[in-house]
Order: sequence, then structure tokens, then C-alpha cells
Amino acid sequence: MSRFIHRLCVVVLALFSISTLLSGADTSKSLMVSANKRFLVYDDGKPFFYLGDTAWELFHRLNREDAERYLKNRAAKEYTVIQAVVLAELNGLVDPNPYGQVPLIDNDPTRPNEKYFEHVDWIVNKAKEVGLFIGMLPTWGDKWNKKWGAGPEIFTPGNAESYGEWLAKRYRDQPIIWILGGDRPIDNDQQRAVVAAMARGIRKGDGGKHLITLHPTGGQGSSEWFHNEDWLDFNMRQNGHEVNFAPRYALTGMDYARTPVKPVIDGEPIYEDHPISFKAKEFGHSIASDVRRPLYWDLFTGACGHTYGHHSVWQMWAAGRQPINGPLMPWHEAIDQPGAGQMQYGRALLESRPFLTRIPDDSVIVPAAVPTAVPGAGLKRIVATRDEQGSYAMVYSPAGRAFKVRMDKVTGAKVKAWWFSPRNGQATSAGEFPNTGEREFQPPDKGEDLDWVLVLDDASKGFPEPGKKR
Repeated sequence: MSRFIHRLCVVVLALFSISTLLSGADTSKSLMVSANKRFLVYDDGKPFFYLGDTAWELFHRLNREDAERYLKNRAAKEYTVIQAVVLAELNGLVDPNPYGQVPLIDNDPTRPNEKYFEHVDWIVNKAKEVGLFIGMLPTWGDKWNKKWGAGPEIFTPGNAESYGEWLAKRYRDQPIIWILGGDRPIDNDQQRAVVAAMARGIRKGDGGKHLITLHPTGGQGSSEWFHNEDWLDFNMRQNGHEVNFAPRYALTGMDYARTPVKPVIDGEPIYEDHPISFKAKEFGHSIASDVRRPLYWDLFTGACGHTYGHHSVWQMWAAGRQPINGPLMPWHEAIDQPGAGQMQYGRALLESRPFLTRIPDDSVIVPAAVPTAVPGAGLKRIVATRDEQGSYAMVYSPAGRAFKVRMDKVTGAKVKAWWFSPRNGQATSAGEFPNTGEREFQPPDKGEDLDWVLVLDDASKGFPEPGKKR
């Protein structure tokens, strides 16, 4: 009997361990756009927080053991979407995967190699098992637009549609978000027709079961080419690999304001440990604070989620592989860099308050004398968001500076204030105040790289500590 109890305990602990990994996303459900067209939700109406990671070379470069290690790491860090490319950028048509397979026979999109796709299947299934959706790019863009890429160009509108239909049928019952494009601009009508045909094929193949977006090139958004297309369910931006280019992140708000209304997300902000502006010798590499700022700039400007990236991880760089733009460490070390673990705090913060009624509103902030303090250009840009009914408001400041807010943006006679740290996810009470006039708040610690979120709650709502589950 004691041996039976011991075995039962082992099984229970194993199931508990698996369940903790499944906290990323509920992959048993489908995704859709929310009723107000601002967010993504599960098919039962519950909010879905798109917390993505760019693993472009996942299918191409990692064997199954390494892929499982990577996916479990991301699930444990509360990611919900892994963005990966089927026909990969880094010579993905010619260089085989770890099992010696290339994706297509004779580079023909109508002749997929079953052995290659068995490996893709395995990774998709493992992602589902640990609670992760795959943001699947059918191809990198140099397969239809060779600008900035090796190519070769293999797609026409005809074979793009058939390839899209075949791929979508194969993954119809998997937790997939389709991401077309692949970091290339739309330079002419032929390229536009290729993308539209692939979208048409995907809709045929999965019957409209999965969401579709498009990954654009740096500084641009899917809205610039396809906003009015019915197949584009939500907009994706690539706000890019700049640190001193905060105006790009304000463009998330431009897409938020477009009509017809569609959700928007930044699918590629600056990566952690990336050469700033691609010029490492001049500007060095980005650090964790550089990737935290876009997280809150985008979210508080109206994004429905956010994507993180690391310069070593997107290319799955390891010793013996040709490095792209000077990665600082192998991918298996990079997955535990500070910024990678800090993204989950932004998700936890927003999920601890009413989610589907959140709107951007910088008028919460009182303009100050320092030009870059409230809201505007520069690394110290402050942004605000709130519940549309006023039950709470949040203000993100990239630096530990004092700033003022309008208390009447929050409902209720009394306002409960908190400081939330984007660096460790911890909240500290900042007191309770009458809901009148303007009030200045000083973050707990002063410092130019010590970012903070001020959370203001209608005290009567009884919200939990910021970052804790409701």
C-alpha cells in the first residue's frame, strides 16, 4: 500500500508540474477578435494576452531535445505565442534541419517534404502540450521578395494559394496564429497578390478557424498595405531595433486609431542584446531596460499584447553556426536573460485588472516642465492607460522621476495607489487619497533606468495587489 501511495504521489506531482507549464495559454480553445475589436479572446470570450517570442529559426535549426528545452522555458515564463517560420530565412530552403531534411522538393511550394514537416508537427504538438500557440509564418518574405534576402523567389499567386491551403489543412486542429509577410515590404502588385493568395489558401484550408496577421518590415505595419482586407484579423507592427527612436512606438497608437477598428500588436520591437541600430561598434547592444520600455509603451498605447525577442534566440545561434550581426551568447544561455523573464510582469499587471475595457489615455498625466517627461518623444516618455469606466488607471515612467496625475480620471471617492516594478513584478502600496485635483507621486527609488508603473484604483472596487490574479 505504501508503494502504491508513493507512486500516486509521484503521478500527482508530475501532473502538477505539467499544469504549471500550462499557465501560458489554453491551447484547447480557439482564438477570435473581441466584440469591441480591440483585443484577442478565446472562443468563450475570456481575454487572451498575446505574449510572443521571436523564434524565427525554431523549426529549421533546433532538434527535438533542444526545441523542448526552449518551449518549456518560454511556457514557464508565461509566454503564450511562439513566432516561428516554416520556410526559414537563413538559407532555409537549402540548409537542412537537424535531421537532414529540407522543406520542399526541388524548391517547389506544391511539393512539400513530408519528413521535414514531421519535425514541424512534433514541435507544434510539444508547444500545444506546454500551453503555447505557434505564430506560424508559412514563409520568410525573401521567398517572394528577395530584397535584403538570399531568396530564391519561389512563389507566384498560384502556388502561394495551394501552399497556404495545404499548410492550413495540416494544422487546422492545432493552436496556430497565421503570420504572413516575413519582414519584407510590398513593393509591387505581384507581391501583394502573392500575400493575398496565400491568405486565401489558408482560409480555404482551415475554414477560417485561425486568426491571420502579417509581419512587416522595420518601421512599418500590416495596416499600410492590408488594413481593409477581410482576411487581416489584426494588425502587426515591426517598430524595430532602435533605442532612441521612441516615435516609432507611438505609431502603435496610429494603428489603434484606424478604421475599421482592429487589434494591433508590436510583433518585433528591439531585441535584447541586439546591436542598437545594427551598429554595435558605435552604439553597443541593447539591455533589459531597452526591451521593457517598448512593452509598456505599446501596451499603454493600445496594443492587445506584445512580442519579445532576443538577438541570439531568433537565429538559434550556437557555436559552429554562422553568426548574424554579432550575437553575444548562444541561444540556450540567452533564453534566461533578464528581459526575457520580465515580460511576464507586464502581462500579470494587466490581467490583474479588467482587461477588455482598457483604453490608452495620456491625459491622465499632468504636463510638466521637462519636455520629455510627459507624454512625448525620447527615452523618458511617460504613457498612461485606464479602464474606460475609470475603475483604474496606470502610468508608466521609464525613470524614477516624480510626476503628476489627474486623480479624477479614476472613479470613486478614494483612490488606492500602488507602485509596480517592471523589473521584478512586485507591488508596493503608495497610500490612499481623496479623489480630487492633481497629485504628485515620487517612485520609491530614484534613478534614470529604474522604471515604474503607478497604479491608481477606485478603492471601492477591491482590486487585488497589482500583478496578482483576480
